[in-house]
Amino acid sequence: MPSRVRVWLNRTYAENVFFMDQLRRNPSDRAVEIHATHGDADSPVLAAADTADLEPEGLSPAGYVEYALDQCARRGIDVFVPRLHQAAIVAHRAEFEAMGTALLAPTREAIAVFEDKATAYEAVRSVGVPVPPWWRVRTAGELIAAVEELEAAGEVACFKPASGAGGVGFRVITREPFSLAHLGGFPGPQVQLDLVVEALERAAEPVNWLVMPRLGRPEVSVDCLTGPDNRVRLALGRTKDGRRRGFTLHKKWLEPARLVAEGFGLHYLSNVQFRMHGDRPVLLDVNTRPAGGLHQLSLCGVNAPWAAVQLALGEDPGAIEPPFLGQDYTVVSGPRPLRSVSLPQQRTPQPEILLPPAPAPVPTVQQTSAEALPL
Repeated sequence: MPSRVRVWLNRTYAENVFFMDQLRRNPSDRAVEIHATHGDADSPVLAAADTADLEPEGLSPAGYVEYALDQCARRGIDVFVPRLHQAAIVAHRAEFEAMGTALLAPTREAIAVFEDKATAYEAVRSVGVPVPPWWRVRTAGELIAAVEELEAAGEVACFKPASGAGGVGFRVITREPFSLAHLGGFPGPQVQLDLVVEALERAAEPVNWLVMPRLGRPEVSVDCLTGPDNRVRLALGRTKDGRRRGFTLHKKWLEPARLVAEGFGLHYLSNVQFRMHGDRPVLLDVNTRPAGGLHQLSLCGVNAPWAAVQLALGEDPGAIEPPFLGQDYTVVSGPRPLRSVSLPQQRTPQPEILLPPAPAPVPTVQQTSAEALPL
């Protein structure tokens, strides 16, 4: 009987409870035990794990690597899926491998390229992947010059941090004066140019922003599974247009995503995002980690988290073709249990032969009908 697989997810997004669910409901019927760590004792990821620890605060990247090595040794981790301090951790890949832990993460070089969006745009453009016009901005004068050039071309300007994830810091520039109209309804992404310029002029240090045109719909996120041999095993696009979500295998999205994943060593799970600039797709962003919405591929009969763990363990799943494309869908929120106490507790260990597959959990944030599929 195959031994159980011990997987660790460090400080990660709440939506990755679905990643954990799919590992347990794997098509190989393999016993999977999940360890999770987080800085928030009420993270649903901790509640969904078999064992959990609170992460120490204030560790430097080097200090966190030492903490991670200790976790892997004490917990007997087979596969570590790092999000926090990913770059520092992969720099010590050999040390993790020496203790029997495989890192489900790309190469150190790939992470360095995609940590900075301006560097990423330069790199992918060199291999033929189209990118939008963009300006790196550090001062008020540079911001005004970029906005004026975009507006002269009939574009709406927007900006975001050159490094970051999840759309944090994204704003759309407007020249409309601030008024009560902006205080009605829910807050939006628009911000007045004069307010931004004033804030930049008062700032003690320069910013590091990317200014670009506001891109059109749809947004397409291509989830890729790539082996250490730089060969893509899976590429499947998730489309987003307002509430409506769907799937695509169209080559105009998949081919540039494959170029990026294979060309830059984006091993294991990555996510390459596109939007429209005029009538052509251009690169929006590249995530060197599993996307939060990865579990939605189960609507196409695909269990990407388990295939990635297999690959990390040296059990190559081969090329993965979705047996079908799921119907269009939307996402809704729902409840998820939390631990009954504020500090993590461990589930009572059981003999390995008695571990059954975990039952499907209560729906939670961003739950979709994908979770009802047995995978």
